[in-house]
Order: sequence, then structure tokens, then C-alpha cells
Amino acid sequence: MPIVSRSDLVPFILAFSLGLLAAGLCVWLATPLPWMIGPLLATAIGRMAGVDLHAPLAVRSAGQWAIGTALGLYFTPPVVQVLASYIGFIALGIVFAMGLGLFCGWLLQRMTGIDRTTAFFAMAIGGAAEMAAQGERHGARVDRVAAAHSLRIMMVVLIIPFAFKFSGVHGLDAYQPGARIVSYPGLALLIAATSAMAWLFRRRDLPNAWVIGPLLVSIGLTATNINLSALPEWMVHLGQLFIGISLGSRFSREFLHTAPRYLGCVALCSTVAMLLAFGFGLALSALSGIHPATAILATSPGGIAEMSLTAKTLELGVPIVTAFHVMRMAVLVMTIGPLFNLMRRWQAARAGAS
Repeated sequence: MPIVSRSDLVPFILAFSLGLLAAGLCVWLATPLPWMIGPLLATAIGRMAGVDLHAPLAVRSAGQWAIGTALGLYFTPPVVQVLASYIGFIALGIVFAMGLGLFCGWLLQRMTGIDRTTAFFAMAIGGAAEMAAQGERHGARVDRVAAAHSLRIMMVVLIIPFAFKFSGVHGLDAYQPGARIVSYPGLALLIAATSAMAWLFRRRDLPNAWVIGPLLVSIGLTATNINLSALPEWMVHLGQLFIGISLGSRFSREFLHTAPRYLGCVALCSTVAMLLAFGFGLALSALSGIHPATAILATSPGGIAEMSLTAKTLELGVPIVTAFHVMRMAVLVMTIGPLFNLMRRWQAARAGAS
């Protein structure tokens, strides 16, 4: 079976070409995350203008693989020791993220009148695909859940990197990848090992398989001082471009015409979430000694790849940001169903008592 079907080939070539041009423009303009933000914006605008653009699932997976593998190369033995000392703060960040999702879900439900199930899964701080799938099992409106997560991620990707860029935030990251030289025999082994784990995760229907699988293999190798190869810079750029056009392809002309009041409320709730996460990040920084900008990225309501890439670009504690987001995502995916059932029973008990 071909990776890209014949019917999807032309829309994919158009999306790729448009993304490449937009990335080049953003590099020239010196914007943050040019290889992801440029393609994301260009593809989203094109889609909402009615242009037939498409990023197949395999393209998104390839982008996730590149980012997951590259991030794992930062987890050297000294870095793993440092992260172990932050485990309590990571747990605190997970509790905050779950509470933030509950609060924003309640806020969205109050503002829009949408059913509680849809509001709950629409505002949970997790991946769009995972939350849509979980929501569908519990009777949520999948289209509204997916739209909310697409809009939230787009806002986070656009607002936080630009805010850091224009406020002059930049670190001098003490954490460097274990492998810094590209060795093509080693690179071939790294690609084979990480891809095999991603395939295994995907077969077992685990979330974010093409990020987490390669990330874990890359971490395992680097943490044991097995440095096969660095990833060529063009692979990392291509991975960002693939993620950008995949995010942008979620939008369509119908997106803007589907419940505009609902989307406006989602945008407002997402803004509230970012502001609350900003305050929590500052408080966490004061408690833990983590660089404030690193703590803000680590606790922001964004995705693993997007926030970790921002940390990489600005040299702001890549392993710390990655660890916070990976652990949050893993715990959320495992507990979101039981948490929803617990909330539903609690609400039923309250209704019965009254």
C-alpha cells in the first residue's frame, strides 16, 4: 500500500510546496519556529480559502518521528539524574494540567451551553486525536472536541513562541545532545530502532506512537551513553514542516462557519488556560529553581513536539520541557476516562441529593 494514495498526492505536493515557501519566508523574517509556524499558517489559510491541501497520516507520523528522535538525544546520563530530582515538580505539573482542563471545561460549558461531556473532552489538556477518541467513547460531539483542540494548539504555537521571541527571552541551555556528529551507519541503526518501536506502539494502539516510541528508544540509547548519530539538521527541519502542514490541514472553509460563537468561546477559554499556566509556571520556577521561561513552556497547554521545539530553538531546558509534557500526556491518556466517570458519578450524586 503506498504511503500517499494517488488521490492525495497532488494535494500533498501543493501543501508541501506551500509549506516550504512559507518556511523560507519565515526563516528570512527570523520568526520563531520558522519551519513549523510558516507551514502551519500557510496551510491553514490555504485550507480555509478553499484550496485542496492535504497531509496524509504517514507524513504527520514522519514529522513526529523526527522530533521524538531528536529530543531523545538530549537525555544524557547527567540530564537523567537532574530530571530525577524534579519528579515531584513534574507530578505537581500533571495535577495542575488536569485541574486546568476541568476548570476550562466547566467554563466552556457555562459560556456555550454545550453538553458537559463535550466540554470536558474539548478542554482536557491532551492531544486532539486521543481526546476525540476518548470523547467519542463517552458520547461527546467529536467534531466540537477536535475543533477545540485544533484551535487551542494553533493559538499556543503562535502566541507563546512569538511572545518569547519579542520579549527577548533566550537561554543558554546547559543541556546538549549526547550525539552531535552525524554518522550515517549509526543514523541507519537509529532510524531502524526508533521506527521499529514506533511501529510496535502503533500496533498496540498507544497514543502519540510516532513521538513516544522513538523518544523512548532515543532516550534509552543516550542515557546509557550509546550515541549512534546526531540527526541531520535537514531531517529536523523536514519534521517540523511535516508537523506544520499536518496541523494546518485540520482547518477547512467549513471550520470558520461551524458554530462561530463556540469557536470564539474556545479561543477565550484557551487564552484563560495560557494565562493561568503562565502564572503556575512562574510559581513553579520560584519553588524549583527551574528557569522561568523553561517552567512556563513545561506547564503550557501545548503539545509535546511544539513546546519542546520552542525550548530547543530558544535553548531553554529541552529535556525538562519534554519530560513534563510526556509525563502529563501519558498520565492524562491513562486517567481521563476514569476521571470523567468519577466526575459523572459525583454530578449524579449531587443531583440526587438535591
